[in-house]
Order: sequence, then C-alpha cells, then structure tokens
Amino acid sequence: MPQTEPLISFRNFSFQYFSQAEPTLHDITLDIYPGEKILIVGPSGCGKSTLAHCINGLIPYSYKGTITGELTVDGKTPEEGSLFERSRLIGTVLQDSDAQFVGLTAGEDIAFSLENDRRPQAEMKETVQRVADLVGMGTHLSSSPSEISGGQKQRVALAGVMVDDVKVLLFDEPLANLDPLTGKTAIDLIDRIHREYQKTVIIIEHRIEDVLYRHVDRVIVISDGRIVSDSTPDELVCTNTLRSLGNREPLYVTAVKYAGVTLTPEMHPGYLDTLDVDAVKGPLADWYNAQPPLPEKEPGEVLLSIRDLDFQYTKKRKLLQDIGFDIRSGEMVSIVGTNGAGKSTLAKVICGFMKQDKGDILFKGESITGWTIKERSFKIGYVMQNPNQMISKSMIFDEVALGLKIRNLPEDTIREKVEHALKICGLYPMRNWPISALSFGQKKRVTIASMLVMDPEILILDEPTAGQDYRHYTDIMEFLRELNARGITIIMITHDMHLMLEYTPHAIVLAGGRKIGDDSAVAILTDEDMASRANLKLTSLYELATRAGLPDPQAFVRQFIRYEEERRAKEGAPTQPGPGTADTAPSDAQ
Repeated sequence: MPQTEPLISFRNFSFQYFSQAEPTLHDITLDIYPGEKILIVGPSGCGKSTLAHCINGLIPYSYKGTITGELTVDGKTPEEGSLFERSRLIGTVLQDSDAQFVGLTAGEDIAFSLENDRRPQAEMKETVQRVADLVGMGTHLSSSPSEISGGQKQRVALAGVMVDDVKVLLFDEPLANLDPLTGKTAIDLIDRIHREYQKTVIIIEHRIEDVLYRHVDRVIVISDGRIVSDSTPDELVCTNTLRSLGNREPLYVTAVKYAGVTLTPEMHPGYLDTLDVDAVKGPLADWYNAQPPLPEKEPGEVLLSIRDLDFQYTKKRKLLQDIGFDIRSGEMVSIVGTNGAGKSTLAKVICGFMKQDKGDILFKGESITGWTIKERSFKIGYVMQNPNQMISKSMIFDEVALGLKIRNLPEDTIREKVEHALKICGLYPMRNWPISALSFGQKKRVTIASMLVMDPEILILDEPTAGQDYRHYTDIMEFLRELNARGITIIMITHDMHLMLEYTPHAIVLAGGRKIGDDSAVAILTDEDMASRANLKLTSLYELATRAGLPDPQAFVRQFIRYEEERRAKEGAPTQPGPGTADTAPSDAQ
C-alpha cells in the first residue's frame, strides 16, 4: 500500500480493564493505512477483541480501563472525539449476527442508522435499496430475521454499517457460524467491497485458510496482548508462528512441511493458487510413497437408526424428508451441509425436543419415538449451537454442575467431574467467574463442559468448535476422542471441514432437507459434485495433491489424516509443523 499517513495508529499502547489485575494489551505499535486489508489472528484470549474495541471506540467510551501510550484514528485521539463520531468512521460486523439485528425486517435493520439521523423517507428508501443490492439482499428487505439464514443476517449487518459510508469495516469472526461455501461467498463479498469501494478492511478470524482464499495485505499475529508478527501471508506461513501460538495454518502448508520442504516467501505459499507447485511436488510424492498402508477398522454394532424420517414446522415445506441412516457404536460422525439444510432440526428431533411427522428413531434396535425428553437425556446428550439458549445459571461452576446436582450425585464427585471438564475446555482458571463476563466462544465451552460431565452414550454437539482457536479446538476434540475411546458415540453438526476430516471418519450430508451423502469424510470432501450440492469446500489437501499430479489425491488426504493422528498421539498436544520450518517470525515482525 502507498505509505501515506496511517488511518489507525498505535504507539506503545497498553490497556488494562479496571476489573483485571494485569493489562490485556501490552506495548502495541501498529499502523493501518487507508485501503489496506488486514487479518488479525491469535489464540483465544490474546487480546484481539480488545484491540478491535480500541479501534471502534468501545474502549474507552463504553469499556473503561487504564490507557498508556497513544492511539489515533483518522488523526484524532479518543479525547478529541466521541463514540458516535467513531461509529461514523468505523463499521463493525459482529460474530453473532442475531446480537446485531435490531429491526423487525431486513430493510428496517439496514435503515436503523438513517432513521436515527431523521433522513427523508425517499432518500432513506433509495439508500437502503442501493446498499442492500450491493450485499445481495435487495430482494429480502421485507424478510424477518427468522426467515433468513445466518449468512444473510451477516449481509444485513454489513449493509447496516455501510449506509453511513464508513471508511473502515471491522469484521469480528465473520465465518464462525457459516457453512464453507457461504463463508467463501462472504470473503468474496468483503474482497469486492474492499477493491471497488477502497474501504479499509480489518478481519479478526480463526479460520485463517478460509480468509486467505482472497488477498490480504498483512497478517497481524497477537499473543498475550502483544504483537509477535506483522507480515505478509507469504512470509508468515514460512514460519512456525501460527501453530506455536495455537492457530491452525492452512492444511496444504502443513502437508508441504511434513514432506520436508523448507518454504520461502519466493515460493508464494501464502495462497494455494500462488504456491510454486513445481518446487514441492517431488517431496510430496516421496512423502506419500513412503507412508505405510492404511489400517482398516472393524465397524461396531448399530447404535442409532433413523428410518424414513419427515419433519415440518408448517404445512408449506418439509424441513426434513425421507431421512435415513445408521450410526454405529463407538463412531465419531459429522453431519454437514448448507445453512438451513435441517442439521440442527434433525438433532432436536433425535433428542425429542420436537416430534417427527413420519418415520422412526431406534436406539439399539428399540424404538424411542415414544420416549420422553428426560428418558432420552439418559442416553443422548445435546449441546446447542447458541450457548445463550442453554445457560440457566449465573456462575460457570454452577452451570456445569447443574445436571449432576439434579441427579443427586455426591458433592465430591460433582466437584471432581466439573473441574476435570473445565480444565479440558480451558475454563478452569475462570471457574468462579460470572457467565456474563465471558465471550461467545467461552460460553460455548461452558455448555460443552456441562454435557461432558454427564457421560451420555451418545453426545450430539452443534458446532462444538465455532470461534475456538486451534489449541482450544484440539483440547476439546481430543477430550471428545477420549470419550469416544471409552465407548461414547460422538455426533457433530459442523461447518468446520478440518474437524470433519481429522476427527470424523463417517460423514452424513444434508441439503434441502434430504440426505444426499453418507460416506467417509475424505470421500465427501474430495467429491466436487457433492461439495457443490452441499455448500462444502474441497479440502486444500485434495487440491494440492491434484495440482502436484499425485496418482490418488483421495488416498493422499487419508494418509495426511492418519499421519496427523499419529503425531497427536505421540505428542499429546496440538501437532507442530514438520521438518524444514523456521522457529522465528519474519525479520520485520514487531
């Protein structure tokens, strides 16, 4: 980018919340220039959201604390402006689009800021229509929040901040609740707005590979409230910085490193489309040919059977139609598909929260259609996608212990089980905190912990790792794998293709309320037609193997997953990249 005056400038900036004993941000020095697109990454709790709050003005105008150093936004210090003025400059799109929806319809929501400004109605309608068309929501202005998908709500939120013609668009985990193809579309939209309207774009996101589907100028890596790297994607992925701090690097990059390749920026490895494949295909082939044959696992007995299941909320449309599949004892299964395909609804029908219109559900060959929710809860545990819909206690420990207390377990047993679950979910240091002090992702971990303590035979989790960094993701998934090894069958509704590949050998695919796939996760994520029909995204491992000319790309993906699993088992922790990687950040890191 041309080196003009920075639009946002931090100089030796530190911030400590009044309620905290230590600063959350330490000695931040960072310049963001007009028209740049910046990706901010780092482990959960590292200070990314606090940095975003400093940029959009919530700090210091809403969240109070002690500031040292300097911060200017568009040439003004916080003392020289107000939150209202900052909101005119910086538009924020939140991770939880429901929390940002204030209107009864999409049109009303987009018009909210204009109504507050008392704009003439004709001007307001013209502006709303123009901005809605820009984000692809022009034909949905009369739709209520309940009638549009998560991706569409996010587009409405984006339109709502763009009506003020802000200079900066700040996205807080925009992909967390979106299926892979919808996420890809969202990144395309953000990229188009960045290029065509010269907006400055700042993205905070754990799904790094998905953001790097399109160009970004710089990636800022934060750890423990400090900037540890400020570099281009090409420079960053040549180092060990991401994985050493608890973030997953792109899968194709990890595969190349496992093959012993020393990546350099000149190989342009920051994006799969620009990677110098000729420089890596030889080592990739050698690594693949050196792998032992894949082991075969004996299938368990059928535990859960769904037979010809239909469900509809209204007579207009069947939300689930002719669904049928078997899940075997000891399996880890992912249920994937488009937003609105019926995945969460299917889980709720299985748990008895809603009753199917047709078909049957069998547990160990016995129909459970007549079982109550309570009776099913002794066999099947369910963790909902939205943690706010599950939480009923004000304190973390009490929430996780609630189910055990209802079952009248001894206090010592309750404490032992709760503390173990909290440690696995990374919440033990916060065990005595109020839930109101937690982020969306932390609340998610509380609800997972509250089900894990119950030891169900089947555990259904709706988006268990949404918003989690790689370390917490791995801790949760390895704990689920431990439960699975003890005989608990795990079913996960997920948009995370990494999770699907690494942990669930069996995958069921829904689209339009119908089952369109029931196969291995690898087979599904290497099937272009299936991926297209279900809004999935082909794994970059398959694309890498195809571009490198390997004879069996699907087998390459299977070998990679087996290799990763063995490394995790040996190390007992998130895997580190293989040979040929650097141990330090690029030379221009701050």
